[in-house]
Amino acid sequence: MTDSERPADYPVEWEADVVLRDGAVAHVRPMLPDDAEGVQRFHSLQSEESIYLRYFAPIKRLSERDVYRFTHVDYDERVALVATVRGEIIGIARFDRFPDRTVAEVAFNIADNFHGKGVGSVLLEHLAAIGREGGISRFVADVLPQNHKMMKVFADVGYEIKHHFDDGVISVSFQIEPTMRSRAVQQAREHRAEERSMNGVLTPASVAVVGVSRRPEAIGSMVLDNIIDGRYSGTVYVVNSEVDHVRGLKTHPRVSDIGAPVDMAVIAVPAAVVLDVVVDCANAGVKTLLVLSAGFAEAGPAGEFRQAELLRIARDSGMRVVGPNSLGLINNHPDVRLNATIANQSYTTGRVALFSQSGGLGIALLAAAAQRMLGLSVFVSAGNRVDVSGNDLMQYLIEHDHSQVVGLYLESLGNPRKFSRIARQVSLRKPVIAVKAHTSGQVPPGHRASRTRVPREAFGAILKQAGVIEAQNVHELMDVIELVSNQPLPRGSAVAVVGNSDGVNAIIVEALLRGGLTAPYPPFRVPNEETSTRVAEVMEQALDDEAVNSVVACFTPPMASSDEAIARAIAHSCARHDKTCVATFLGMRNVREVLRVAGAHAGPDGTPMVVPAYVTPLDGVTALAAVTQYAAWRDTERGDRVHPEGVDRIAAEAFVDRVLEDCLEGRALTAAESSDLLATHGIRLWPGIPVAGPQAAVDAAEELGYPVVIKSMSQIARNIPVASVRTDLHTPAGVREAYDSLVERLGGAAEAGLVVQKMATIGIATMIQSNEDPLFGPVVCFGLAGPSSELLGDLSYGIPPLSDDEVTAMITSLRAAPMLEGYRGAPPVDRAALCDLIARVSLLAEELPEIDSLVLNPVSVHASGVDVLGGAIHLAPASVRKDSGRRALT
Repeated sequence: MTDSERPADYPVEWEADVVLRDGAVAHVRPMLPDDAEGVQRFHSLQSEESIYLRYFAPIKRLSERDVYRFTHVDYDERVALVATVRGEIIGIARFDRFPDRTVAEVAFNIADNFHGKGVGSVLLEHLAAIGREGGISRFVADVLPQNHKMMKVFADVGYEIKHHFDDGVISVSFQIEPTMRSRAVQQAREHRAEERSMNGVLTPASVAVVGVSRRPEAIGSMVLDNIIDGRYSGTVYVVNSEVDHVRGLKTHPRVSDIGAPVDMAVIAVPAAVVLDVVVDCANAGVKTLLVLSAGFAEAGPAGEFRQAELLRIARDSGMRVVGPNSLGLINNHPDVRLNATIANQSYTTGRVALFSQSGGLGIALLAAAAQRMLGLSVFVSAGNRVDVSGNDLMQYLIEHDHSQVVGLYLESLGNPRKFSRIARQVSLRKPVIAVKAHTSGQVPPGHRASRTRVPREAFGAILKQAGVIEAQNVHELMDVIELVSNQPLPRGSAVAVVGNSDGVNAIIVEALLRGGLTAPYPPFRVPNEETSTRVAEVMEQALDDEAVNSVVACFTPPMASSDEAIARAIAHSCARHDKTCVATFLGMRNVREVLRVAGAHAGPDGTPMVVPAYVTPLDGVTALAAVTQYAAWRDTERGDRVHPEGVDRIAAEAFVDRVLEDCLEGRALTAAESSDLLATHGIRLWPGIPVAGPQAAVDAAEELGYPVVIKSMSQIARNIPVASVRTDLHTPAGVREAYDSLVERLGGAAEAGLVVQKMATIGIATMIQSNEDPLFGPVVCFGLAGPSSELLGDLSYGIPPLSDDEVTAMITSLRAAPMLEGYRGAPPVDRAALCDLIARVSLLAEELPEIDSLVLNPVSVHASGVDVLGGAIHLAPASVRKDSGRRALT
C-alpha cells in the first residue's frame, strides 16, 4: 500500500520488521481498513479452541460489523497492530482506552501455527511502547482460566502482573512503564531471536550461487571457486541457464528449478536483473540472500528504488539480506567451512571475527589478517547494510565461543543505542575493537541511516560506555586485534621497558605515560655487546617482578647474537609468564616467524598465542594502552542506572504537551517556562530579571534582595566573560554604576542584554547541555563554561541512560577536571551535587524526546553545592527514537 492509499492519520512510524523466536522475520504494522479480508481469513484458519479463548464464544465467522470495528481504528482511543509473514496475518493485538485515558484494555489473537514463536510478546512490547507515548500507564485484560498461553505471554513480559478471579475470568492488570526486569526480559528475548536468525545466515546447509559464468574472473565464478575450494560442508547448487555443468556440478536455470531446499542464495548478477532473482528466491522459500551485485543506492535514484524494492520483497518473504554491494561472508567453523567471498586468498581458522561495511576495506582487513597470521572465525561484509548489520553479527557473537576477538569497520550506524547495549554484552565477554569512518556525520551513499549532528567525541563516548576499544584507523584496529588475539589482558597499568637503545627506551617511556600507563622502573637496558642469553635474563627479571603487569621489548642492531636468537630469547621468556608482552625489532629481519614458532603456547581455547611484533614501538604502546584501558573497564563495576528522587515525569510531559499544542512546530521556552520544566525534575533555575535602564536595575535588585549581580546575556559577552558581569552589588548606587559601565563597555543597552540576578556563592562556572540527535537520541555534554569548552573543546559526552559511574566519568575525564578537585589550594567542589544535576538533566532528556536542546550555563559549582544561574530550552515535535522500546531490525 502506498502512502496515498493509507488513512491520513496512519502512524507509519509504528511499522517495524522483527525477528521471532525461531529466527524468522515478521512485519509489525498498524491495522488498516483494507485488512478486512485478511482478518476474516486469519479467523477462518483458527481452531475452535483458539476462537473460544479469544472471544469467549464459538464464533465460526466474524460478522461484517465486527470486522469493520476491528479494522477501523483511530490510532489513539483504539489501536490495533498486525504481525504478518509473507503478507499473511499471523497475529493481531489491540487496546481500547477506558474513560480514564491512562488505562486501556488489551487483547491478542495469535495464529495457531505460530504459537510459541514469540509473536504475542513482540506485539505486547510494541503496544506498550505506543501506549506509553500516548499517556497510558496501565493495561488490563480479561482471560479465561484455561488460556494458559495468553497468561504466559503476560507473565513473560517482565512487568509486575496483578490478577484476580472474578465471574469466571481472570482479570489481569499491570503497569507498562519499563522496569529493570522488563527491559532485561525484552533484551534477552531479542538476543535469542536475533542470534538464532544470524545462526541461520552464517550456517546454511545449502547454498545456491546465482550468476556463475564461463569466465573464471566473473564474480559468481570466483565465489563458487572459493566455496568449493574451501571444502564447504553443505550442498552447493549452481544457477546458470547457458551451460549444463560447472566444475562438475549440474546447473539450474533458476533457483526455483532446483527442487530442493535452499538456505542461502548468493546473487552475483547485473543489478538490473537482481530483483527478478530475488522474487524467484522468495517463491522458492530461500531463507537468506547474499547480494554481491553493485548498482543499488550507492549508484543514484534508480539504484535507491532497486534497493528499496529488494528490502521490501525480502521482508515480505521473511528473508534476511546481506548486502547489496557486499564482498561476501566467511564462516570457518569446522562444521561449516563456508567462504562465500570474492577475495582471492584462503584464511586459516582462528579466533577473530571481522565485520566490514566497505567491500574495499573488507579486502584490506582480510589481507591484513592473513599477513599477520591471524586466524578467522567469522567475516561478514554488509555492503550497503540494507538488512544484516553489525548489531546482528554482535548478537550472534555474544555466546559464540569460537570467536574470542571482534573487529568492526563501521561507515554508519543505523541504531547507535542498540549498538551500545549489544556491544556492552559482547565486551563483557571478549574484546571488541571498532574504527569508524565518516565521522563528519555524513551518511555514505546507499546506507540506511540517519544523518547525525553530534561530534566525533560523542561516538567515542558511546563506544567507551559499551567497553568498545576505539581505533583511529584500520592499521591501529589490526594492531589491537593482534595483541588481544595473542596475549592475556593486562592486570594493571605498570609496564616495564626492555631494550638496547637509551634513546628508543626514553621515547617508549614517554609514549607509555601519554597513554595513561605507568613505568615503575627505569628501562631495563641491555648493552649491544650482550648476547641473547643476557636478553633472556633481563626479560625474566622484568616478567618476574610482581609490580610489573606488561613488558615492552624493543631491540635494534647490532647485537652480539643474531636477530633470530634475540627474538627467540624474548619469545621463550614471554611464553613462560602470564603477562602481556609486545615487541619491536627495528632494522632486524626474519623475527616474526621466529616469534611464532619459538614462543607459541596454547591460549585458553587451545589456540596458539605468540608475542606480537610491531613495526614501531609506538604502535605497540598505543595498542597496549588501549587494551589496558579495556581490561580495567572489564574489572570495574558497571554502577547503577541513575534515578534521582523528586522527579515528576507526568507533570513534565503535560507541560510539554501544552506548549506543543499551542505551537505545533515547537519553540524556545521563556525563562519562566524553562524554570517550570526544570523544576519537574528537581532542578532549580535561579531567577533573572531583564532590565533596560539603571532604575529598572535598581528595582530588580530590591525585588530579588541584595547582594546582586548584573550580567550580560548577549553573544558577544560570552567571548569576554570577565568584562560582562559585575558581582557583589550591595547598594542602589552600586547597581546604577555597574549598569552604566556595562552598557558603555558592551556597546549600548540593546547590545548588552543585561539581567539582574541574586548573588550566588562564588564557584567554578560550568555548563551542561543536551541535544536530541536524529540518530543518537539524547546526547548530554559537560564542561567548564567559557574558552575551556568553547575554544579548546574540553567537553565530555554521555548517551542516556547513564549509570552513576558514567556520570562521574563525565566529570573526571575533562582535562580541566583538576579545577574542580581543589586546584591551587581552593576547596574541592561538591561533586555529589554536580553528579546529581547531570543525572537529572540526562533523565529529563531521556524521558522527553521533545527537548530538542537544553543548555544550563553557567552552572556555578562550589564546595557546598551547585547553582544553576542560566538556562535555555527549545522544544520541538518528537521523532521516534531508535531503540525506543519496540523491537525492530536495524
